[in-house]
Amino acid sequence: MPDTLPAVSDLESSMLTIIQTFHQYSGQKSNLKKADLKELINNEMNNFIENDTLDKLFADLDQNGDLEIDFKEFIALIAMVTSACNELFGEERSFK
Repeated sequence: MPDTLPAVSDLESSMLTIIQTFHQYSGQKSNLKKADLKELINNEMNNFIENDTLDKLFADLDQNGDLEIDFKEFIALIAMVTSACNELFGEERSFK
């Protein structure tokens, strides 16, 4: 990714944040192990995902069965949680 980006929209900025957050927790291996996903959820998504659902969530996301979550599998989580939030909070105009 270039050092400087042109001005980006809020949506584009959010997409970059998702990418950066995934790599922050996955590190050089570019995959999340269960402990990495737990840390990410606890630090970044604890208002939207309950920790007691982690085992089922991990199993559902790990579509290829390699016991790691790759970026495409992570994006499925983001889409699922975003969709659920839209259903719960869709009528509200402000989330803060």
